[in-house]
Amino acid sequence: MTLKLFENVAKVWIKKSDCGVLPRNLRHWGRNVTLVHRKADIVFPELERDPLEREIRKETARSSRENSVPDALKSSEPRLRSTVLSVHNQHHYGELYLDFLRARHRVFIQGKQWDLPEERGLEFDQYDTPQARNIVVHEFGEVMAGIRILPTKARCGCYSYMLRDAQNGLLTDIPSYVLYEKAPVVDHIWEATRLFLSPEVPSDRRIGVQTRLMGAMAEAAVAEGATHVIGIVPAVFQRWMARLGMGALPLGPRLEIDGDRTQAAAMHVAAVATPKRQLH
Repeated sequence: MTLKLFENVAKVWIKKSDCGVLPRNLRHWGRNVTLVHRKADIVFPELERDPLEREIRKETARSSRENSVPDALKSSEPRLRSTVLSVHNQHHYGELYLDFLRARHRVFIQGKQWDLPEERGLEFDQYDTPQARNIVVHEFGEVMAGIRILPTKARCGCYSYMLRDAQNGLLTDIPSYVLYEKAPVVDHIWEATRLFLSPEVPSDRRIGVQTRLMGAMAEAAVAEGATHVIGIVPAVFQRWMARLGMGALPLGPRLEIDGDRTQAAAMHVAAVATPKRQLH
């Protein structure tokens, strides 16, 4: 697909829907996005030859259903609660933020044996700033799962966000070739990191808890003006995320990081969430 055809398709789609596959700010990515799709064929050979056209057909069908939420995102766990925490509201939720950092400590430091900063059983890093939003799924005061999102325009000293910093050689544990193309720095793309599920969650409930978490993440990101969320996710997430309606377009090669098979991917959160559905 030539750059001119790419731009024409994008313009037509943007005219039809504000939640198009390629938002206005992404049009200048034209050639880069096309290259990402071509390279993605190598990583996921089962993908159709033209992911852009496939996504446009999917979005057209979705808009005819009035952008309804996929059944997969409708939680079957009525007791679960999801809360979006920031420095502005965390005082309203008691020790939930501290419990969130304690859960991260159990998963990443105690469980995965990652070498991360810690203080009195709390795990944290340079991306836990006032710019971050933390999505916590909890039940009767117990943290079941969590994830952190950060704008790609974030800055804290020499750091920005994890994927971009890895690409710029600032992180030793993630290779600089984690992305096929230059990391984006735009308002409508956020990054998700520190995705975890508590080891105490029973196996028969894990899918339900994960689904609730991803739905809450999508709503939190869209409420901040994002249409897409990027991040390093398990390589097996592609088909599951497709069932949730977000998709997981590969943005880099498959990697093994600390024993986990992972891959950088982009999730279309605007396809399943609108600001009016955001949890506050």
